Amino acid sequence: MILPVSQVLPEALLASLRETASRDTLFRDGAATAGWYARTRKHNLQAGDDPELQELLDRVRQRLLHHELVQAAARPKRVVRLLLSRYEPGMQYGAHIDDALMDGHRTDLSFTIFLSPPNSYEGGALVIDETDGEKTFRLEAGDMLLYPSTTLHRVDTVTSGRRLAIVGWLQSHVRDRDQREILFDVDRAIHQLRHNGHGDDAPALELLLKTRSNLLRRWAG
Repeated sequence: MILPVSQVLPEALLASLRETASRDTLFRDGAATAGWYARTRKHNLQAGDDPELQELLDRVRQRLLHHELVQAAARPKRVVRLLLSRYEPGMQYGAHIDDALMDGHRTDLSFTIFLSPPNSYEGGALVIDETDGEKTFRLEAGDMLLYPSTTLHRVDTVTSGRRLAIVGWLQSHVRDRDQREILFDVDRAIHQLRHNGHGDDAPALELLLKTRSNLLRRWAG
């Protein structure tokens, strides 16, 4: 499941991240954070360690872990890693798959939070290879794209402007992709019942809540 999530970051946090990303001295060659194969394909800039940036990334982490839609779609156990990336004209990241293990934790889902308005740069689309063809994404600033870490994906060459993004990885309580999607569908059905005039008293709601709890009990790890 590939899921766009609108406005995961508030404007104030978004502005602070963009201001921090304007500091040239913060960035280094992005290939340093890639595995041996992806390193040859990664041509961007990655922010290094910085106390101010880490405080901002901690706020991003908390936003994600408590975001209702992210909770429903990902069942996050932890945010494994967050990186601030910057693409200048001519930079790109060729087709690759993300590492299965980072910092000793399994990566189940990857995400990109777009920090730059799409009209501020050209190119730089995130392209994900699915069985039914490639899907291309250039989202609004503050929006996030959530997708399985098992997918082959790339960032097309930026031809003008500057592309800023936070990339990261989640470990889920539910390892299996299909099981996460079933739980997400159950959550969507619960939401529709509660917000389409049925309130919290619909008999079907009790059964759906029971089903969700029992599936989580069976699948969570």
